[in-house]
Amino acid sequence: MIKEEREGIAHIFTSFNNTIVHITDLSGSTISRVSGGMMTKQSRLRANPTVAMFVAKKAAEVAQSVGIKSLYVRVKAKTGNTSPGPGAHAAIKTLGKQGLKIISIIDVTKIPRGGPKVKGGRRGRRV
Repeated sequence: MIKEEREGIAHIFTSFNNTIVHITDLSGSTISRVSGGMMTKQSRLRANPTVAMFVAKKAAEVAQSVGIKSLYVRVKAKTGNTSPGPGAHAAIKTLGKQGLKIISIIDVTKIPRGGPKVKGGRRGRRV
C-alpha cells in the first residue's frame, strides 16, 4: 500500500526553557507533538539545541510514517521576545536532514502593540 504524499505544518515553539515541535496536517489536525521534557530528564537541558535535534527527529519519524513529505515551518518565540530560543535553528535543520522538504519558514511570534493602560495616571506613580 503506497501512502499519498502530503504536506504538513511544523509549529516550533522555542523559549529559553523548552522546545516544542508540533506537526499538523493542513487542516490543523495533530499528527505528532514532542517537547524537550519528553526527551531528557534534566529540566535545565530542555532548551538545549542537542535536545531540540532529538525532539525534531522523533516528530519527523511520526510524520513520515503517516505520509507527510513536505512541511511549512512556523517558528514562534515567547511573546515579547525578539528572537526564538536556542533550539529553533537546530530543530529546523534536523527536519530537513530527516528527508522532509521544507517549503517555507515563517516567524509567527506575537508582538505587543500598545497593550493595557499603565497604572498610575497622567503624572505617573508618585513615591
